[in-house]
Amino acid sequence: MLTKAKPKPPRWQRRKYSPLARQIDIFRSAAKFMFYLWWDKTIANDTPNHRNRRAQWLVGALLDLGPTFIKIGQALSTRADLLPLEYIEALAHLQDRVPAFSGAEAIAVIEVELGQSIHALYREFDPFPLASASLGQVHKARLHTGEDVVVKVQRPRIERLFNLDFKIIHELVRFANRYLPWVRKYKLEAIYREFFDLLYQEVDYIQEGKNADRFRENFNNYPGIMVPTVYWRYTTKKVLTLEYMPGIKIDDRQTLEACEINTNEVIQRGICCYLKQLLEDGFFQTDPHPGNMAVDQDGSIIFYDFGTMAEVKSIARDQMIKTFFAVLRKDTDEVVNTLTYMGLLERQPDMTPVKRLVGFILERFREKPIDVREFEALGNELYVMFEQQPFRLPAQMTFILKSLTTLDGIARALNPEYNLLAASQPFVKNLTVSKGRGDVVKELAKQARDFITYRLNKPSSTELLIRRLEARIEQGELQVRVRSLESDRALKRIHLAIKSLIYACLTGFALLAGTVLLLVPHTGWAIAAFTLSGFWFVVLLYSLVQLAVKEKLEKMTRR
Repeated sequence: MLTKAKPKPPRWQRRKYSPLARQIDIFRSAAKFMFYLWWDKTIANDTPNHRNRRAQWLVGALLDLGPTFIKIGQALSTRADLLPLEYIEALAHLQDRVPAFSGAEAIAVIEVELGQSIHALYREFDPFPLASASLGQVHKARLHTGEDVVVKVQRPRIERLFNLDFKIIHELVRFANRYLPWVRKYKLEAIYREFFDLLYQEVDYIQEGKNADRFRENFNNYPGIMVPTVYWRYTTKKVLTLEYMPGIKIDDRQTLEACEINTNEVIQRGICCYLKQLLEDGFFQTDPHPGNMAVDQDGSIIFYDFGTMAEVKSIARDQMIKTFFAVLRKDTDEVVNTLTYMGLLERQPDMTPVKRLVGFILERFREKPIDVREFEALGNELYVMFEQQPFRLPAQMTFILKSLTTLDGIARALNPEYNLLAASQPFVKNLTVSKGRGDVVKELAKQARDFITYRLNKPSSTELLIRRLEARIEQGELQVRVRSLESDRALKRIHLAIKSLIYACLTGFALLAGTVLLLVPHTGWAIAAFTLSGFWFVVLLYSLVQLAVKEKLEKMTRR
């Protein structure tokens, strides 16, 4: 009887995997990818289908290289400024595609870490994981006191793999900065440092537990947000035990609607929650993908993963607050100024193309999702702006962008036409009555009150139209054309006269060619040349008649 062969584990999961073999694997994959990029740019037929096949190859290569590179792929899935659309779409499906490790290995890690047998620790323990991710997997269990919990177990030997990858990738970054000058503008060194700092936090489950407690404290008096309790007695650096909180996957629109949960309220709650994290708390989850968030039966949002948390510096937070309310007011100049201050834009001698783009986005997309096709309306100005390359993305901003774009994707899955402005209204209204302590809360409340005042004293539609017209003229978006009838007539006569001259030259050239061919003699070719000469002579006569008629009409109109 034939039995199905058990698939071999990936190389990175094997016990005997030398640092040299790891380095060879990484450098070989990097070199192959760089070669493919060069080939696609210079030789291959660079079609969407071809790019899609190449993107699928990249996803497979990252899966083969293991957890570190899967995390890098997930981070790159938000970087549309670095990769084509086909790559972004392929990398977005990289979540949770790593094979699970055995329940026996998970139990062995738990027993070593907690120092007791699995039966002494838990009344029940399910050896089959509920979910598996790149860094670990989750098992359901029940404590002897009766509480249902989930036990998050780290992959064996993962920290050793990270340490090795940390050194190898640093060598790649230094190589790229030294020999590929065009990559220096992306500040890979800073992004690399920020990425690995977060990654090392994620493999420390004690830090994740502290993050969960801090997050829960931030939302203590905030309705509709649920955070599981950490059971510290059953938690170490490699094992994390949390309260079991089942829910509906946050992007599962059909199930949510079947349970009579208002998806627009879920979107509103999620956006307001993230605005609070970014603008008020300065402590946010950088990876809000559907596997890390769920919805309870009453519509509350449940957060699960707290390994990838980041802090926003107070200075950057102040500027983000100003940017947010400037977007609500459609204040293009303030948005550009704050983005420049934060380092997202590089100041140029002529900022007109950038202001045009920002104004265009505020006008078209503030109250609806972005449609890339509408950017065609900007034409040459968009090309000039990207040619100057004024956009920069500081390391910390990559994670803010990642969280916002992922959240935007979830919102679109629930309602493709969701309104960001309407969804953020409860957050703004809550701030107007806020009397909390601290400079950040005061700044938020001040900006919110200023925004309400602006809405109450909003200029009339006529005033707004005049201001918009003035702004468009200042930015060179509108051009004034002065038309002179006399000039138009003169230009038309000149154009007709030039055409007549060309026809005369063609007639003479054909006549001369026919005469020469007749003398050679080449009678057949000569007849053809004389026929052509006659044709051009008829066209010349018609053009001269047109010119004479136009001049006659103009003389009559002058009388």
